[in-house]
Amino acid sequence: MAATKETKEPVVLTGFEDSTPLLGDPTALRRRADEEGVLFFRGLLPREHVLEVRRQLLEVLNAYGWIRRDHDLMDGYVNAEAVRDLDAWGGTGVTEAAYLDTQKVEIFHRLAHHPDLIRMYETLFGEAVLPHPRNIARLMVPNPASRPTPIHQDFIHIQGTRNVWTCWAPLGDIPLALGGLAVMPRSHKLGVLSVTGAEGAGGLETILCDVDLPWIQENYRAGDVLTFNSCTVHKSLPNETPERVRLSVDYRYQPADEDVEEKSLRPHMDVATWDEIYADWPSDELKYYWTKHDLQLSPWDELLRWQKEKIC
Repeated sequence: MAATKETKEPVVLTGFEDSTPLLGDPTALRRRADEEGVLFFRGLLPREHVLEVRRQLLEVLNAYGWIRRDHDLMDGYVNAEAVRDLDAWGGTGVTEAAYLDTQKVEIFHRLAHHPDLIRMYETLFGEAVLPHPRNIARLMVPNPASRPTPIHQDFIHIQGTRNVWTCWAPLGDIPLALGGLAVMPRSHKLGVLSVTGAEGAGGLETILCDVDLPWIQENYRAGDVLTFNSCTVHKSLPNETPERVRLSVDYRYQPADEDVEEKSLRPHMDVATWDEIYADWPSDELKYYWTKHDLQLSPWDELLRWQKEKIC
């Protein structure tokens, strides 16, 4: 089955409009969010905070022998021989054991609660914010078996309210040659689109039939934040510098009083229990923080993933 069909070659643009000036004008920010389904903020997060998360995650990879010792750790140069036969797990880019070690890094989860992020989403939603605890790290160690994340919408993987917004943040500078994320603005207005099976994270690809919308890509810098609605179409770009690892995070946010699906409250990929992840954390502040909210849980609907499957 053909995964993606388009009537003509899509237009690809480079450079998002920076929404930072709209943070002081909630009405204008929400208008742009409603129209575009995506917002970009240049340097929203302190660069030094983001780079510390990068350093600690690179230490995890270094412990497995995947980072070259003849370069600075922070440059993320990969030991090609060591990663050639790496069995990347579930689109995370690394093995299950390494991903578990990543999920145990407290600062990786703490960054999702950075005050600058919470303030931005409070401005966007105009009410209290629930950060999902199911935080995702992409540690895209290049090896022949790796595949970019296919074209998709997050909603079929998240469910709950459609008013979930994903925060994609690079852990380090990610120029176009290193990959990053491309987004199709205004695609959220198309609703939940048809899917087919595909390689890469998520295992499903959105089928684009007669969709005449441009893609936008970016030369990302540490501290940038790209956020988009759960129905906005997006994809990862191929890493054309295969000697370096590409690190990024996916955090998700929604109004605290809207529906949330139960799996969004569990560790990503169910790689471990929360107690296992929390075992060595020095602080209890973020442990089970979502239980303080009176959450409205909604059931998982498997049909949302497959009932619309078709060929253009």
